[in-house]
Formats: sequence, C-alpha cells, structure tokens
Amino acid sequence: MGRRFLSAEWRNLVMLNYEVDPSVLRSRVPNGTELDAWGGRYFVSVVGFLFLHTRVLGLPIPFHRHFEEINLRFYVRREAKDGWRRGVVFVKEIVPRAVIAAVARWVYNENYVACPMRSRVQLPDGARGIAGSVEYSWTSRSRRNAIGAEFHGVPRFPASGSEEEFITKHSWGYVPQRDGSTLEYQVKHPQWRVWRASAAKLDCDVRGFYGEQYQQVLYDLPSSAFVAEGSAIEVFKGEIMQA
Repeated sequence: MGRRFLSAEWRNLVMLNYEVDPSVLRSRVPNGTELDAWGGRYFVSVVGFLFLHTRVLGLPIPFHRHFEEINLRFYVRREAKDGWRRGVVFVKEIVPRAVIAAVARWVYNENYVACPMRSRVQLPDGARGIAGSVEYSWTSRSRRNAIGAEFHGVPRFPASGSEEEFITKHSWGYVPQRDGSTLEYQVKHPQWRVWRASAAKLDCDVRGFYGEQYQQVLYDLPSSAFVAEGSAIEVFKGEIMQA
C-alpha cells in the first residue's frame, strides 16, 4: 500500500461494542465497500486508547508523541484481488491536540476533533489481588465525558470466530472523500490479547457529540466490552480506490 506514513504504539484499548440496525449506518458506507457483519449482526464501537512513541514519516514530533484517542467507528469490507479486506470507518475521532487533528483531516479527510483529554490506567496484578481499570475522558461544551472498563486476570488471544476476533481483526481504513471517491489505507499490527471486562461504562452526551441517530444505540448496554493490550502499529499512506 505504499510508504509508511505513521508508526506508533496503541496500548490499553477499551473497546465497547454495540449492536446497531444497519439502516443507521448505510448512508455513511464509503463507495466500493459494504457493511461487515458478524453472525448476521452489525456493530459500532467506542474505543479509547493511548497513542505512544508516535513518528510521522519516521520523525518524532516534539510534544506530540504521546496522547489519548477516542473514536466511534463501524465495520466494512471490500473484495479486492487478494480477497476480502476488512476495515473500519470512523464516525468521529477525538485527540487532545489541535495540530494532530488538523494533520489527520488534511492527510486522510478523517473527522478528527481536538478536546481536552485525560487518561487513567491501572493494569491488573493477580499476585497482589489488584484488578485492572482503564478510563479515558474528554471535555466538550463544558461537559466531561468518559469511557472506561474494569477487568482482571491475564489477557488471552480471542477465540477463532469470536466477536472479539471480529472486532480486532479489521486492518484497513476507509474514508469517504469530498468528490465521492474512497481513500483506502492499511494498518498493520499483530493479533492483540484481550481481557474481557467485568464492568464497563460510557458516560457521554451522545446526542450532542455524535448525533441523534446514535443516541439509542449507545445508551443500550454494549454487546461486548473488553480491553486489548495493544502493540506497535504501522499506518500506511492511503490510495484512492479504483472503480
């Protein structure tokens, strides 16, 4: 897929996954792709994580190497010459610095916004009887919003064919462009180990921040909630899909 644009680590990913009626998403599906389903069910996910050791075109950017991100996304696929490519479409992505948001909008036309953000990570320690917890929060219109999970034990690779595997194995990004075309880019990382969450929360002004169409979806209980360890990742420069 061309030159590597960005390298980093994504760590301690809180992933809350909600079943959604596909009619909510169809108008947002990029041209050349289709909604991807697991067992006939469709999902949106709210994901929060740490972006660490970030390099753009191989260079570290001072004061912009370590930060939080929270995104709302759904899942699509397209049939290419090498088989089915499974990917994500981002509804909105939140980062704490305006420069990061501006670069992402310029390079990929992604819907990034900048908000004040905070994070708190406590990994489990079974020997000391300490459970794990992760929380990511952001402030918008003077309201504090947060996503979080509690978990314990040791992380494990998702079972083959499981919902956790489906959610974590989408390694392409698809972005509608202003002219109606679709930008496709690849994200490379190994399979992540995950902890199933014993408790999870999304405290958010959904209607005000994401839109009325997601209000009922995200107010329901998630279909699944887990925390992924994460890993080093590589994001490659995108290309416009050919019709």
